[in-house]
Amino acid sequence: MIFQDLTLNKVFLPETVSVVGVSLSNDHHPANVIFTKNLLRYPVRVYAVNPRGGVLNGEKVYVSVADIDESIDLAVIAVRADYVLQVVQQCIDAGVKSAIIISGGFAEAGKAELQQEVADLAERHHFPFIGPNCLGVYSPAAVDTFFLPTERMVQPQSGDVAIVSQSGGILVDLMVKCAHEGVGISSAVSIGNKAMIRELQLLEFLDQDPRTRVIAFYIEGFSQGEGRDFVRKAQKCGKPVIVLKAGKTSEGGRAVSSHTASMAGDYRVFSSVLSQHGIMEANNENELVSFCEALSCYPDTRIEGRIGIISGSGGHGALAVDACIRSGLAVPGFSESIQQKLSNGFSESIRSIASLSNPVDLTGSALESDFVAAVELFSDIDEIDCILLLMLPYLPGISSDLGARLGHVYRRTGKPLVAYVPHVEKYQMLIDGFELNRVPVASSIESAVCMTRVLRRCRPC
Repeated sequence: MIFQDLTLNKVFLPETVSVVGVSLSNDHHPANVIFTKNLLRYPVRVYAVNPRGGVLNGEKVYVSVADIDESIDLAVIAVRADYVLQVVQQCIDAGVKSAIIISGGFAEAGKAELQQEVADLAERHHFPFIGPNCLGVYSPAAVDTFFLPTERMVQPQSGDVAIVSQSGGILVDLMVKCAHEGVGISSAVSIGNKAMIRELQLLEFLDQDPRTRVIAFYIEGFSQGEGRDFVRKAQKCGKPVIVLKAGKTSEGGRAVSSHTASMAGDYRVFSSVLSQHGIMEANNENELVSFCEALSCYPDTRIEGRIGIISGSGGHGALAVDACIRSGLAVPGFSESIQQKLSNGFSESIRSIASLSNPVDLTGSALESDFVAAVELFSDIDEIDCILLLMLPYLPGISSDLGARLGHVYRRTGKPLVAYVPHVEKYQMLIDGFELNRVPVASSIESAVCMTRVLRRCRPC
């Protein structure tokens, strides 16, 4: 029985870290990578540990955690599996507050008994740890226990989305996608075999974490009855919870078992229960990132799903309508009176050529003022509850300030706005204008529709 009174602040925001298992001859050893990046790039005070002692990067290598004069908040353990039990005991004896066990070679390699021994020891002493067989924790500007060289990592900006993943590789992929889409994270944690700290404890912690507004999970499997407890806790969570589940097929379930020794369970039952309890399920990594971005901006928003589309291109509008209908969203047509009101608000140059029924095609001749007028007018239309803006930044009549101007319209009117802008460096100023005003910006039409769809599925807690 895993104890429930865990305080995980020392795992995510430690002030002192010991890295146990550094090599004096191999700078590429995982422990060395972790020690060096935290020594040089993070505000933590970090200490290297190896039974032989010595010097690493000009810093003393301690023979044991017990020899370190300071109280240690977090021990990162990267030694052979057979030595982990001994190291955990040393950490407990030295008063270390928590640990991340990077080491593999436990249940996933057929050594479930050894893994259980470590978990039982830690539980008896109320010593929380994450892992084994994991990357651990990345908290922007605080700590990074990933054994990936800094120059190869893609690190999202600091933000308010927390990601919990059984797979370290999937977590790194999600971080790459978050960085590309401009989604900031509060923390990212790889839990691996989750011998002690599991999704349930992390959900409880992140629900109370002031840095986090949205919580996303990549889940491979649960122990008996654990999935039910997770869903109940997620439903009561005060923040949006998003789930991406692996092992949806029998073949995928076998792959899950060989990866982290998890039981994938009956996916159809789990998916149905998620839906019944109003918990968002992403079908793939791209959807998960889109959901995270939308809910980071609109964590308490729920729409019925009546979408108003504004575009500078008829083709983009048509594709967006198809994507909305496939997603179960409505794109209601506008009455003649609404169309006349829209026409009156546009510039003379497009009044005779703009298409005024939803979607509204302002055409390539539209001016910046036309886009502003369209969003303002859409904000007053009761027949729609979310605006989907397909922004083509290469149109001659607009400037890079348009994102900020439209973001201000949203802040003034409050009707949810989702924008599509191609994500290339040339258009970054336009994208920044939206994001600074908490308007989500998608890099594809499909992603933009995903962002609107999750607002319909989101249920305020």
